[in-house]
Amino acid sequence: MSLSRRSFVQTLGVGATGLWITSRGREGSLFAQANQPLAGGPPSIILSSNENPLGTHKDVLAAIRGAAFPEAGRYPGAIFVEVMDLLAKKHGVKPENILLGSGSTQILRTATHVFTSKTAGLVAAIPAYEECADYARLMGHPITGVKLNPTDLKMDLDALQQASKGAGLVFFCNPNNPVATAITGSDTKTYLNMLMKQSANTTVLADEAYFEYGTMPGYETMIPIAVQNPRVVVARTFSKCFGMAGIRIGYAIGHKDTIAKMGDWDSVGDISVMALQGAKAELNIQTIMQRRLTITGSTLRARPIADKGAIAEAVHRHVWPLLESGAVKPILYATFPLRDASEAHRVMESSAHIGKLVLIT
Repeated sequence: MSLSRRSFVQTLGVGATGLWITSRGREGSLFAQANQPLAGGPPSIILSSNENPLGTHKDVLAAIRGAAFPEAGRYPGAIFVEVMDLLAKKHGVKPENILLGSGSTQILRTATHVFTSKTAGLVAAIPAYEECADYARLMGHPITGVKLNPTDLKMDLDALQQASKGAGLVFFCNPNNPVATAITGSDTKTYLNMLMKQSANTTVLADEAYFEYGTMPGYETMIPIAVQNPRVVVARTFSKCFGMAGIRIGYAIGHKDTIAKMGDWDSVGDISVMALQGAKAELNIQTIMQRRLTITGSTLRARPIADKGAIAEAVHRHVWPLLESGAVKPILYATFPLRDASEAHRVMESSAHIGKLVLIT
């Protein structure tokens, strides 16, 4: 089964009014092209990338300008140790349990490379963040997709359990991007315990990129398990809550032997001194960042209807005028009537577009 969002939309049907197809499109190729759409025009909102609308914190930018720029001509040295020590302190682990990466993307690729093979492939939910599946496909390693539970859009743990037998790596995106649902800590632990018994060589990569937004009842991190169990790894990022998507820094937390195995294949040499100084500053302003969670985390929170109404009203009052005036312009590639949903799916799957595809009724 193909790991695509098209198959997910087709599974659910397209009966909803104004359905947004949240394909990432050619986002990856934009980085390679070294240019952004609408260059020189008004600022754009790229909704599918979940970029923090508040941007990078001013203290982080100041740290980059003041501490990183003067060192830009040198390879990073002691700053690696400082950042790892700060992360270890934050999570209550040791530096040996941490591997830094150029965004969590590097961590996901490293795990896919190290733990999958042509005989032990990747298992992941449909839909989920595509990085591991794309990289496994690039290497020619088998991919098994497991549909979400259609009643609540959560990962179907029973089906995932069966599919995970003999896999090299299970990508466990929790909270899950793009559907914003999460599996509770107790259910995740039950799944892990069963998998460890039935599939001796399978590793689970728990992607917690949206951990800071995960306020669903019962949700919890798998870091305590990862540092004890060499077959569980947790990925985290500074891109989302912390607004550092363009600076590129993330990290893995796991058992020291697992981290060493991943580090042997992919070192920290891809991380810039700017990213390291930014992460150092970010880790020193955690209290300030909690305020950002209340502003940027609404889509992942089980908010009361009144709160959601207040957010909608605020967006209508403060954001909509910017859209109407053209001061801020979302990137819309094409709009399709609902009867042409199949054509919208075809365009989405082709990855030939930049921006959103919209179905209207």
